Parts: sequence; C-alpha cells; structure tokens
Amino acid sequence: MEIVKGTLLLLLVLGLFSLFSYKAPKGMKAMKALAGAACAAFLVEAFQLFVGGDLLGIEFLGEVGTAAGSMGGVAAAALVALAVGVSPVYAILLAVSCAGLGLLPGFIAAYLVAFLVKAIEKKVPGGLDLIVIIIVCAPLVRLIGELMTPVVNATLLNIGGIITETANSNPVLMGIILGGVITVVATAPLSSMALTAMLGLTGIPMAIGALAVFGSSFLNYVLFDRMKFGDRKTTISVAIEPLTQAHIISANPIPVYVTNFVGGASAGVIIALSGLINNATGTATPIAGLAVMYGFNDPLKVTLVALSCATVGLISGFLGSIVFKNYKIKTVDQLQDKDKKEEIAA
Repeated sequence: MEIVKGTLLLLLVLGLFSLFSYKAPKGMKAMKALAGAACAAFLVEAFQLFVGGDLLGIEFLGEVGTAAGSMGGVAAAALVALAVGVSPVYAILLAVSCAGLGLLPGFIAAYLVAFLVKAIEKKVPGGLDLIVIIIVCAPLVRLIGELMTPVVNATLLNIGGIITETANSNPVLMGIILGGVITVVATAPLSSMALTAMLGLTGIPMAIGALAVFGSSFLNYVLFDRMKFGDRKTTISVAIEPLTQAHIISANPIPVYVTNFVGGASAGVIIALSGLINNATGTATPIAGLAVMYGFNDPLKVTLVALSCATVGLISGFLGSIVFKNYKIKTVDQLQDKDKKEEIAA
C-alpha cells in the first residue's frame, strides 16, 4: 500500500510540473531553467565530490563538488529570473538572497518575485528601481523560499522516504516504477538529477536512477538515429545528456517517453535484483551516475549490470523505432523553421 501511495504522490507531483510547464506564464522557459540549475549544481557535485573527492580521494575536488552542490537554490533562482526576463544584475540579486535554500524553494521564490521585479523595472525610474528591489524584493524572495522549504520537505522528501523504505519489500515493482519514471523524467525539463535530489533518494532507489538513466543513453541514441529526429550532432547530444535536446523531445513526447519508460523499467528490474546501491543522491545522470556507482559497490558487478542496462537500452531503442516508424514526428529542421517564422511574425 505504501509503495502505491508513494508512486501516486510522485505522479501527482510530476503532473503538476507538466501543467506548470505548459500553462504557467513562461512555464516552459522556467522549467528549462530549473533543469539547467540542476546541471550547474548537481552535475558538478556528482563529478567533483563523489567521483573526484570520494572515489579518487582528491580533497580539493571534493570541496569544489560540495560548494557547487550547496548552491542549487542560488542557481535555480538566477536562471529562472533570467528566463522570466529580469535583467542580469537583478537576477543575481534575487539569487544571492536565496543562498542556503534548496533547489525547488529557490526556484519557486525567484519565479514568483521575478514578475514583481519586472514590474518595478518598468514603472519605477532608473536608479530608484535598484533601491526598491533591494528593500522589497530581496527579503521577499528569501521569505517565500523559507516558507516553501517545509512544504517541499513535507511532500517531495516524504515521497522519497516512502520509496526508499519500500524498495526492499518489492524490488521488481520498485524497479519498474522508478526505472520507468526516472528515465522519462531524464528527458523532461524537470531533469532526473533535480528529481532524485529533491526526493533525497539513496541506496537501491538511487542506484536504479543512476544506471537506468545510463542505459537510456544507448536507448536514445538508437531511437534518435533511426527515427531521424535530427543530425548526428543531435543524436550524440541526446545520448550524452537528454536535457540538451529537451525542445525536440517536448515536440515528440509519445515515441520518446513511451520508449524510455519501457527501457527504463526493464533496466530498473535488473538493477533492483542486483542489489547495487548508490548513496550519492541526485546522481541520476549517464556518465557521473555510472562513475559514482563504483564507489559504493563491487566494480565487476557494477560493470556487468551497466552492460546489461546498455544492452536493454539498445534493444528498447531499436524496438521503439520499429513501433513508431509510421508516427508523424517533428524534426530539428521543422522546429527551427517554426521558430524563424514566429520571430518574423513577432
């Protein structure tokens, strides 16, 4: 029952993020900013702290990773403010006021206050607007962020706790759910790094997140190559980091999401049954996720499971390209033409 509760809550949260992306003012740009913040903070942390610091034992690299990982709220606040249209100086002003906050509280607070900053910039005379923003907006963004922190902890961290606690009771079901969901999220604006960090996943669930996303690199390479979404550069980019091609994926959600869910769920079952663990939360990313796994498990076992996930990914990508071979897709060239027409019309 608990596993069902945790899964339903997770799907509800993801649904709300999707609704926000498509319906909120500048929602898609804001979600891309959130994904970018996750890369800027958690990807650096994953490589430098868990690989350079913990795995290789280089203390300085560990310090770099720790510093980057602690700036999730600042990165999210800065990038979302810029995405909304706030000037760079004021975006950084909001961001530094969010120091110490988590990724999502910083994101929510800056998104809300950014619209107020834009209004002040427009209506208050130059020079005076800086004073007003310092007096009003800096403490306001901090207040909203602190108010949102317990709300985020009570929802997302609670979901993560439920998932972690029930992982051992039904590993196959957990592998299907987490492997499928996290792999799909890895291709969505939210990003798998951001989701697993906000959920606070560790142990088997985090291992599923890391290696399932690793396997999805091979899946997406084959799928993009055979479906002809773009050129060779596009195909290589989506294999290395799906978020770089979020605009293409958002334009073709059904073939990409369905194929990724099937491949991720299959890989998730393999990982769950292997007993591998990963105590580095937020490392659901192809390259760093795999590297981190060697710090917590037997290297040979990690290699064998990773190869199995890669194989499952290749097969899933191939089958997905067959199933959706007659599906009407939108290519990179078509999306670029559409953007040009919109710019001309504007």
